[in-house]
Amino acid sequence: MVYGFPTLLSRRRLLKGALEDLIFTCLQVGIRRETTAVIFPDKKRSADTLRTWNKRNLEGVDMWCHCLLLLSTLGMSAAVSRGRENAIHGASMFADLTPREMNALRDFLMSRKELGLTATRTKELKKNSIILMELHLPRKHDALRALDRGQAKPMRQARVVVQFGNQPQPNITEYIVGPLPSPTSYQLKTFKDNRPIKFESRPMSWGEYEHISALLEKITQKAHKLLLESTGFSMYNCSNRCLTFSDIAPRGLASGERRTWIMLQKFVEGYFIHPVGFEVLVNHQNLDPEQWTVEKVWYNGQYFDSVEELVERYDKGEVNKSKLPEHDDQDLYSTYIPRGHGNTRTDIHGPKLVEPQGPRYHVEGNFVEYAGWSFAFRVRSSAGLQVFDLRFNGDRVAYEISLQEAIAFYSGDTPAAMQTKYIDAGWAMGTSDYELAPGIDCPEIATFLDVYHYYDTDKPVRYRNALCIFEMTTAMPLRRHFNSDFNGGYNFYGGLENHVLVIRTTSTVYNYDYIWDFVFYQNGVMESRVSATGYIHATFFTPQGLHYGTKVYNHVLGNLHTHLVHYKVDLDIAGRENSFETMDLNYEELTNPWSPEHKIKQSRLVRTQHEKERNAAFRFGKKFPRYLHFYNPNQNNKWGHARGYRIQYNSHGHSVLPRGWREENGITWSRYQLAVTRHRDSEATSSSIYTQNDPWEPVVSFEDYVRNNENIVNQDLVAWVTVGFLHVPHSEDIPNTATPGNAVGFFLRPFNFFDEDPSLASRNTVIVRPGKDGKPQVQRWTPEVVGHCVSDKPFFYNGTYSGV
Repeated sequence: MVYGFPTLLSRRRLLKGALEDLIFTCLQVGIRRETTAVIFPDKKRSADTLRTWNKRNLEGVDMWCHCLLLLSTLGMSAAVSRGRENAIHGASMFADLTPREMNALRDFLMSRKELGLTATRTKELKKNSIILMELHLPRKHDALRALDRGQAKPMRQARVVVQFGNQPQPNITEYIVGPLPSPTSYQLKTFKDNRPIKFESRPMSWGEYEHISALLEKITQKAHKLLLESTGFSMYNCSNRCLTFSDIAPRGLASGERRTWIMLQKFVEGYFIHPVGFEVLVNHQNLDPEQWTVEKVWYNGQYFDSVEELVERYDKGEVNKSKLPEHDDQDLYSTYIPRGHGNTRTDIHGPKLVEPQGPRYHVEGNFVEYAGWSFAFRVRSSAGLQVFDLRFNGDRVAYEISLQEAIAFYSGDTPAAMQTKYIDAGWAMGTSDYELAPGIDCPEIATFLDVYHYYDTDKPVRYRNALCIFEMTTAMPLRRHFNSDFNGGYNFYGGLENHVLVIRTTSTVYNYDYIWDFVFYQNGVMESRVSATGYIHATFFTPQGLHYGTKVYNHVLGNLHTHLVHYKVDLDIAGRENSFETMDLNYEELTNPWSPEHKIKQSRLVRTQHEKERNAAFRFGKKFPRYLHFYNPNQNNKWGHARGYRIQYNSHGHSVLPRGWREENGITWSRYQLAVTRHRDSEATSSSIYTQNDPWEPVVSFEDYVRNNENIVNQDLVAWVTVGFLHVPHSEDIPNTATPGNAVGFFLRPFNFFDEDPSLASRNTVIVRPGKDGKPQVQRWTPEVVGHCVSDKPFFYNGTYSGV
């Protein structure tokens, strides 16, 4: 096999010799063809070939097409095979840490006496312990040597976040630890300008929540009578009428604070939409929980400086009291239990997705192949689903497409609602990928994979069936045409089934569920999509609340909010040297050439080349070009067009705060629908796990990536994409927000990347022509009969995740 040769030059030399030998072989078996022109560098041999050709221009087996096909595919198959080998070889560079690696990292770091690490899963706050460990990505240049040349892969390393709380000046420190799977060293990982990670910006831990719960028990014990009279529920000494809580972030109003508004709710199924009108502001900055204090209390629209003040004034009748209706256990309001008149038969199943002859995709570790596509994937603990080395027919389209951040910024009349600005990487959004239910979250036929995380734990945690991969039909043709003869018949019909591959995870960050999809089409199109569902974030209803949402139940307000999701799209269109242009339309007026006394108005394509990063950063609220075109100016298709891809939006998001307004400093990426920058390994992510609790002075500021205003012509480019939507809750969001209409994302669509639609390679095409006898003549390349279609596997769902 020629692909075994080590250099491109040697392969070309071998192919030249193979070309000559194969043509002579073709001539010897007898090929009939009227004219030909075969030219070799060796003129004498070329002439001899033509003489031989003329002598052998005889009737025989017509193998010419077969020979040409063999000649054309000889070099192609060699390149594709080598590219596939390199892709598989390199995919493990992007694979998440294994349980073995996690255990080795923990044991190594715990053995380093200078770190003084102790167990993480304890209630002690004054301790040095591991918060998070996840894969540390290699530098792109090093990774591409393995992916493109088959060279040795860079050593695997991990990013480990450690909290040092058992010292006079507590801090958070990040380390790069390796090599894996047997680490022997660690080194400090820093942020731009050596920005420190404030200890108060760390994510909440299990131990801290335990102390929060204990404090709330003391608080509710003091307000026991008030809560029972107002709600019928309590947190102190309760049985089946207990209260629970949701904590709000960010935790304070300035950098360095750790003050959290906590909202009490009835602890029933769907407690997110059962607020009771009691909220407290807790200062928990001190590492000694005995020093924690209650700074404010909010009850039924009124503020108090302490629980004691509220209780005293309540008992004196100086407070506007609230009284919730007695809780009815038969009220199905917040449950999934069906009610109302059903119009669908329940004695038979609805349509199901099937694979009549088995799967048509291939999964090998974290490497996936399907219909010309190949890619590696991971689920980053802090952010979630990501794909790497995305190729179509062997050509790389993108080096990385990765979820970076998701935010939901709320409005309201209660302090909890006013303060709610969720920045989900700060809740380790990637670790919220719980088990997927077959037949509901993913088809029964899907490939389900486990995911492992190490976050706020002392051992790896297995998330069972947390990722699924499946092929599905969209029930919509990829393309079709009915060619009418305009006389009651047709000339032909042609159509192609639209099958796609989907890789899916979810993130359930408390009340909301995000369904994350990457979708791969047969025509070289890739779609990134997020669908929102789950419970709305609801607060206690006040008359003023109607300015900020909708009343959805007794004393319950569904608060308006905006979801924004941020993606990194590191494009490598036919190579790393790419440029970016936008296309739009302007009207032009012309004199009609065949009727000079008339004018013609028509649209004219206007292309704008963007040369600097600032010029390629498109703010929300400004005009957004309709075509966003990334292309390789050094590579053309058959028709002379620069090979390219375009980004197409499915979004109606908008900015959530004015530029420069306090918390907005932590999410400067949200200023832009799209920003295009040069690739820098130092600009790996647009957010961090610390932004949620310190958005005022973030350690990662996306604005830095744009501010240096680098040249982006013929460079390695990264597109930073923001999509989202406004959600004004309504009655139909009870009990849950439904996914229809709540899906946003973007498409990567080829734009002159190919010479024609690459889905022509699909054998799922069907062509129908009228036969001479009037009967349809069907031409197809797949079996006519589908076959057995029903899975006999019973429904099974475990619902657990546990340490391994």
